[in-house]
Amino acid sequence: MDPLDTHPIFSLPRTATGPLNDARNWLELSTSTLPNFTHVSPTDDEPAPSGRRQVMVLRDSDLIVAAGKELRITHLGDTKISQSTQKQYKTLHVPNVQFDIHQIVFNPSGKLLAVAGAFQVAVIVLPRPGFSRLVPDTLDCKSIQVGQYHHASTSSPPIAKIDWHPWGEAGTTLLVMTIDGKLREYDIAVDAEDPQQLLTFVSDKKSGKSFVDEDPDDRQVASFVLGKGRADWGPLTIYAVMKSGDIYSICPYMPRNASVPAAYVHSLECFISAKRELLSQGNTSSASKNLNIIYDHQQKYVAALVKQLPASAIFPTSSRNVSLHAPSTIKVSPSRQGPFLLQPSPRILENSEGGAATDIVYLSFGEGYDDDEGSETEHLGVVMVVYQDGRVDVCLDVEKVEARWDNKALTTELPMLAVYETIDLGLISQLSSTSASGEMLALLEANYPVFMVDPIHDDALYIYHAFGVHALHLGSVLESLTVALKADDNDVDEALTKALQKSSTTNVHMILSTLSVEKKCSNPVIAVTIPDNVYLTYSIFILTSAMRITTFNLVLRSESPKSRPVDLPTIDEPAESSLQDRNKWLKPLEGPPPFISILRDTFEIPDILSRPSGLPSNPRLSLPQSAKGEFVLTPDSLRYLATTVTQMSNQIRDAQFAHRDSVNRASLLREELNNICLKAGELQRRLQRLNGAGAIAVRTKIQRTQDRHKDLMTRLDRMLQHMMDQASPELSEHETKWFEELKRMKQELIGSGQYDGDSLVARAALLQREYDRILPELKTLLEKERSWKAKHAQRDSGLGVSQAFEIGKRSTLEQARIHELQDNITRLASKLEVPLGAPPASEAD
Repeated sequence: MDPLDTHPIFSLPRTATGPLNDARNWLELSTSTLPNFTHVSPTDDEPAPSGRRQVMVLRDSDLIVAAGKELRITHLGDTKISQSTQKQYKTLHVPNVQFDIHQIVFNPSGKLLAVAGAFQVAVIVLPRPGFSRLVPDTLDCKSIQVGQYHHASTSSPPIAKIDWHPWGEAGTTLLVMTIDGKLREYDIAVDAEDPQQLLTFVSDKKSGKSFVDEDPDDRQVASFVLGKGRADWGPLTIYAVMKSGDIYSICPYMPRNASVPAAYVHSLECFISAKRELLSQGNTSSASKNLNIIYDHQQKYVAALVKQLPASAIFPTSSRNVSLHAPSTIKVSPSRQGPFLLQPSPRILENSEGGAATDIVYLSFGEGYDDDEGSETEHLGVVMVVYQDGRVDVCLDVEKVEARWDNKALTTELPMLAVYETIDLGLISQLSSTSASGEMLALLEANYPVFMVDPIHDDALYIYHAFGVHALHLGSVLESLTVALKADDNDVDEALTKALQKSSTTNVHMILSTLSVEKKCSNPVIAVTIPDNVYLTYSIFILTSAMRITTFNLVLRSESPKSRPVDLPTIDEPAESSLQDRNKWLKPLEGPPPFISILRDTFEIPDILSRPSGLPSNPRLSLPQSAKGEFVLTPDSLRYLATTVTQMSNQIRDAQFAHRDSVNRASLLREELNNICLKAGELQRRLQRLNGAGAIAVRTKIQRTQDRHKDLMTRLDRMLQHMMDQASPELSEHETKWFEELKRMKQELIGSGQYDGDSLVARAALLQREYDRILPELKTLLEKERSWKAKHAQRDSGLGVSQAFEIGKRSTLEQARIHELQDNITRLASKLEVPLGAPPASEAD
C-alpha cells in the first residue's frame, strides 16, 4: 500500500488554519500547553486531545477519520489498485454533530457509527460502500443525538467510553459510560432518548456526621469492558475500572433486546446444573446455604432464558442467534461486585508517585495453540489495566465472576484476580532522560493510555498514549500456561506452580515515539487501527494529534500448530511409546550406542532475530512539526543521542553474537548431516550384504527348518494318540451312556424317517402353519375390537362400579389365559428352534 502520509484525509481541521497558524498551541503536549489537555469544559470543548481518543476506524476498505467536528471517509481499495489515482475523500454532512469528536465506534453490522465528544453522543447512518463513485464531495447522512437530557446539558458528567454491545438485536444497542459510574444502555431502534437499562458502578454517598477520608478517584470511572467466555457467566459480565485502579463488575447484564447464541444458553444451563449437583454432594454449612440461594436465583434467571428459546433451537446442534429479552423474573437488581482483590499486590513503579487508571481490557484465549485438542485455554481470561505512569497490570481471571443479586442476608466475599506480572512501559525513564530537573514528568497528568486489541491474533495488543505506541505480545505467557493446563488432573497444580516459577513474561517493545527531546514536547497518539480485510495489507495505522499517519506492515503467523520442545522426546531418551512398540526379541546389544548425535542442546533463536510480528526493534520517530527546524545541540539532546547510540551498539553486538551462534549451529548441522549420511551408507551396505548370496542360503535353511517342524508336529500327534489308546483302549460306562442319549435325542428330534409325523421338527412345522392360518383372523378381530371400543368408549364410561369390577375381573382372567398360551407356544418354539413373529397385540402396538 502507498504511504498515506500525503493523503488529504489527514489534513488539519479548519480550526487549525485560522488565526492559530502555529499548531503547537493546541496540538503539542508540553509543560506550557498542559492545562489545555487536562481541562474539560462543556461550554468550551477545545480541540486539544484530552481524555480517551479514538478518531480513526476502518470498515472493510473504508477509512473514516474525525478531524475536529468533521467526519471524513475514503476508500483505500482504490488507492491500492491504482497508484496513479488521485487521492481524495468525502466529508459526511451531519448537522447534529456540533462538537469536537473524541471517539468513533462502528456497530457490529458496520452500518451505524457512534460518535462522542467530551459530553455529547450521536449516532450516524453511514453511506453505502459505493460512495466513492459519487460526484459531490459532501455526503448527507442521517443522524440522531443520543440521550440529550443526560449528555447534552451543562451539568452533564463527561463521557468515559462508548461501545456497542455485540449481542444487541440488529446491532443497535449502544452503551455509554460516564465518569460518575452510570452505564446507560440505549437501543437506537427503539428510543434514542431514554435508556433501556441503567447500571450503577458507584454507590451513593451515605449521609452522616462522621468524616470519611475518600479519594475522589474512587468515585470516577475510567473505562469499562465486556467479559468473555463460552459456558459461563463471562459474556453477561461488565467490568469497570475506577481512576484509583479499583475494579468492579456487575453480573448478569443482558441488553433489553438481545440476540444470543442458542448454544450459549444451553451451555449456561448445563453449567449451573453441574454446580448445583456438586453443591448437593457437599456439606450443609452456612456457606453452602448461601451458595444454594445464589444458585436458585441463577437457575430462575436461566430458566427464563430457556423458555424464550424456539422449539427449533435444539442443543447442541443449534448455534444460531435467537432473539431474547432480559429476564424480569428476579425483582432485585444485580449487585455490584468488588472491588477485586489483586493477589499479590501489584508492584509500584520506581520514581512514580502513582497515576490514575485509564483503560481496561479483557482477553479470552478461546482459540489458542491447540484448537484440535479442545483448547485448554478456552476458559482462561486475562484482565489488563493500564495507568497514566505507564504501568500495566496483567491479571489472570482464575475465579470467574458469577451472577449475584442484591441480598442483605447474604455475606459475600470480594472477588479476586491473580496478578501475573506488572509491566513498565518505560515512560518515566523516557521523560526523566529528557530533563535533568524532572519537570517533564508533569506531562504524565495528560497521558491517557488506551488498549487496542489485534483483531486477528488474540495474544497481541497495542497501547497508544501521549508519547507513542507500545506493542505487547502475550504468546510466551499463554504458551507456558497452556502447557501447565494440559497436564494430568493430579499434576495440574504442580505444573502451574512450575509454569509460574518459570516466569514467562510479556514481550513489550515501543514501535513509535512522538516525544521530541530537543523541544520537550510531544504529539499524542489519538488513534490506532488494524485492518482485518483481505483486500488490505495486514498492517497497523497510527495517527497523531498533528494528523500525521504512520504505518507498519505486520506479519501473519502460520496456521500450522506450534511445536514446543516439551512435546518432543529428547534424543538420548526415546519416547516411552516407542519402547513399548519394539519387539521384545530385538534387544539392543551391550556397549556404546551405534550412533551418537552431536546436537545435544536445543537451539533457541536469539531474541534479536526473533520478531514474529515484523515490527522494528527500535521505535520510529514521529516528532512534532516544531521539532523539524534546525537541530540544536543541548545537554538533553546529547544525553538522548548517547542513550540511543548505546542502545544501538548493544543491538549490533547482540546481532553479532546471534550471527556467530547461528554460524556455529549451521556448522554443527552440516557435520551432523555428514555423520548421518555416513551411517546411512553403512546401513545400506549391510542391507545389501544381507540381501546378497547369503540371503538365499538363509531362506533355504529357514524353509528346511519349517518342514522339519511340520514333521515333528505330525509325529507328536501320532505319539499322543498311541498313548491315549494304551491308557484307555475302550469307552467308559459313562461315555457309552452319553452317546446313547445323544442318539435317542437325535431320533426324537428328527424322527425315524422323512415322513415321521411324531418328530419335533414335523410338529413345529405344523404349529407354524396353524399359526400363519389363524393370524389374519386374529388381526381382523383385533381391529374390530378397537373400533368397537372407540365407538362405545363414551357409553362404557357410564358403567357402574360393580359392572366395571366384573368386566375387569373377567378381562384379567382372559388376559392371563392368553399370556399362558403365548408362553407355552414360545417355550415350544424355542425348544424346536423355530422362529416366531411378534404376537398380534405387539404388532399392533
